[in-house]
Amino acid sequence: MTAMTLSAEKTDLLSTLAKHRGFLKYTVQGITDEQARLTPTASALSLGGLIKHVRDVEESWIRFAVGGAELMESVQGDWENGFRLLPEESLADVLAAYEETARKTDELVASLDLNVAHALPEAPWFAKESWTVRRVLLHLIAETSQHAGHADIIRETLDGQKTMG
Repeated sequence: MTAMTLSAEKTDLLSTLAKHRGFLKYTVQGITDEQARLTPTASALSLGGLIKHVRDVEESWIRFAVGGAELMESVQGDWENGFRLLPEESLADVLAAYEETARKTDELVASLDLNVAHALPEAPWFAKESWTVRRVLLHLIAETSQHAGHADIIRETLDGQKTMG
């Protein structure tokens, strides 16, 4: 995929998503698997768990962008363990999986029409409305950015490193 094959809007959306993915990945540079499992704040979030969660959310929403709620819900995630780096998992493996998800998302977005819309899944937290592929990408940017901020606080609590500042 080359930048020339993408519209300016897709290029902007994907480069913004990539920037926030980069902030999230930066927070785990140089830490051990054990550190990636720690939950040093008032929350139950860990750095490894945040990487897993953001990857799972991206994959789920991209399935939605392609085939709506039915395709989104065709893969059931492990919500209980989706926020934790399990003993048999390594941070390196979770990061590699996240990189693969990012690559697939970027390639897929190149072929999608940003104006195609699907009805949101039935859930108490969703209104009865439809989201376009564009809105899905904006949601992924917001989700990734929000969790990069969470990760930054966790990392600063661990050893003082800050993503920015």
